[in-house]
Amino acid sequence: MLGAIIIGILAGWLAGKVVRGRGFGLIADLVLGLIGGVIGRWVFQQLAIQGPSGALGALVVATVGAVILVGIAHAVRSV
Repeated sequence: MLGAIIIGILAGWLAGKVVRGRGFGLIADLVLGLIGGVIGRWVFQQLAIQGPSGALGALVVATVGAVILVGIAHAVRSV
């Protein structure tokens, strides 16, 4: 559980850096990373992509999902 939280925070922070150039804050980074992990896992499964394994793999998948989530949020916000 602690590992998932740490990976979630890191993934959310990385997504913030990729999309906005900075993080969103600890709580927002955690939420983005955790939800991003679910989205990323689903996207990787739908595309039949075998992601890297272990903690680094989980971080990559969660970051990809968090970037997708932030992109969707920006698209909805600008409409």
